[in-house]
Amino acid sequence: MDLIRGFNSELVYIRAPFPMGKVGLTLRDGVVSPSGEDLQRLMAVWGPAVKPGDEARITNVVIKADRIHFEINGGPVKKQKWYQHIEIGGATGTAPIAPSDQNANPRGTYVDLVFDQYVPDLTPQKFKDLLRPVLDFDAKSALEAYLDTVPPKVKEAIQNHQVLVGMNREMLIYAKGRPPKKIREKDGEIEYEEWIYGEPPQDVDFVRMVGDDVVRVETMKVDGTKTLRTAKEVNLEPQPSVAKASDQRPANAPTLRRPGEAGPDRPTPTGGQTPPVLQAPPPVTAPGPSGVPNYYLSANR
Repeated sequence: MDLIRGFNSELVYIRAPFPMGKVGLTLRDGVVSPSGEDLQRLMAVWGPAVKPGDEARITNVVIKADRIHFEINGGPVKKQKWYQHIEIGGATGTAPIAPSDQNANPRGTYVDLVFDQYVPDLTPQKFKDLLRPVLDFDAKSALEAYLDTVPPKVKEAIQNHQVLVGMNREMLIYAKGRPPKKIREKDGEIEYEEWIYGEPPQDVDFVRMVGDDVVRVETMKVDGTKTLRTAKEVNLEPQPSVAKASDQRPANAPTLRRPGEAGPDRPTPTGGQTPPVLQAPPPVTAPGPSGVPNYYLSANR
């Protein structure tokens, strides 16, 4: 009970990305899962529930046999009871007969702190230390929590309000804030955004964003000199991207082509022989004297 009271409704800062949906994170021996490509895939399909630096609230704590289940921002959306779908109508409109969950949040998620066989008897502070890879209980601000999750070179640049080629959008906002002026342009087939910081007679920074990455930083100084940086100055882990449909087409995929009509994606079996084509049955005329239908002869027969 002390553990539940110590964590319930506590505000924390997020240190790891959580995917939306029914899959949260699992923390065991300091290792977070899913991670790597599996986590990127979930983030690409469902999007983020919370990101590093976000403020969140622990809304429920459940102690199980070998783990402690921490729900964040109401936890994942749960299946409603049948009676929660019923509404009563009147002159002023309709109202549900059962109250909805006040903590329900489409961006709710959870983390399971897993142990070997049973939950040990530890102090709340010790559990907070074990949760540190994903939750920060000690940060005083979102910036402080976020800086602990980025590489040292990026951390120093953000603290000095500098931009590095290779930063992502979130890092740029933490370093320079949201741009007072933004221009969207196109260079051939590449679309980009030019984020402009500052106005003369001060230094003016032109930061080019392609997708989520900083690819170019141009600075016009007060004395008229110009600096340009395009070489990557920081390497980050690959970010989740939208999953693309496979280019491979199944051999038996349905088609709108007529029987016998060749197509560029028609499969050819090993050996180079063209597979036989099933012909449509010939058209039927009126029955003959014997009652047996007459058929037009196909030109191929």
